[in-house]
Amino acid sequence: MAIELASFRLLVEDKHVPTSLSEALRSRAIRSSLPKGGTGDIIGIEAIADLAETFSLAGHIIEAEALKLNIIPSRYLRNMDSITTDEQIKLLEASIAQVGLGGLGGTLLEAFVRTGIGRIHAADGDSFEESNLNRQALSSPDNLGHPKAHAAIARTESINPSVTIDAWNEFLTPERLSIFLDGQDLAIDALGGLTTRLALQHAAAEANIPLVTGALAGWTGYVSVVLPGHSGPADIMGLDNAAEEKLGCPAPAVMIMASLMAAEAVKILSGTPSNLNDSMLIIDLKTLSFEKISL
Repeated sequence: MAIELASFRLLVEDKHVPTSLSEALRSRAIRSSLPKGGTGDIIGIEAIADLAETFSLAGHIIEAEALKLNIIPSRYLRNMDSITTDEQIKLLEASIAQVGLGGLGGTLLEAFVRTGIGRIHAADGDSFEESNLNRQALSSPDNLGHPKAHAAIARTESINPSVTIDAWNEFLTPERLSIFLDGQDLAIDALGGLTTRLALQHAAAEANIPLVTGALAGWTGYVSVVLPGHSGPADIMGLDNAAEEKLGCPAPAVMIMASLMAAEAVKILSGTPSNLNDSMLIIDLKTLSFEKISL
């Protein structure tokens, strides 16, 4: 959606300031060398922040409009061309609902924020404890005892203030899940354990949005994409959390499962079909085996 604020005017030292966002973006763009070679127009993070304040718009909207004018926000230069301009615009205009901000969730949030997912709706009612420090990206000795939802907001704002985040400090009931997923483009299952996963899968189906899900126990885990109304891992995994509790959650396993989940989410939101629809990718890091099975 092109955003033209033709009626917006300012006078600075009696000089006319551009009256539309397009004009303002072009005036702040800088011709520069690009990582892939050649030159192009870029715009820096300070200019994005200034324009977001001036036009009272979220930063991700400013960035999407810049890309539509072939002006690349400098923070996404190293996304190009692995992520095309059109795909980056789709990501900036997307909204995701992520349940869980612990091990998988903290690493996922970091990936989404740095990649440029425009709006993130997240929920977790837990607070940090010392046993989280081995793997949870949002945890630190300084925030022990503090809500994970609050840490998610602070981390997002510190990395990429262009991203809009709304984090609920609560454990979602099945009834609240439907409200939480309303109006979202994609659901992310970053839950710990297995007890709530089936309810989330059903809620995503009712909201008619895909679900990216993953879990791990020790050095093994799985990643899957569940389309609305289709079967998913939660249909066959049961509710017993014993494996995760016994085998633990080492950081490398958490990071690789979260990275695979993030990659699938980015593909889906940017319009690329997932290779994990109706299937599970099972990973064993001890043997370095990757096996995809149909559901």
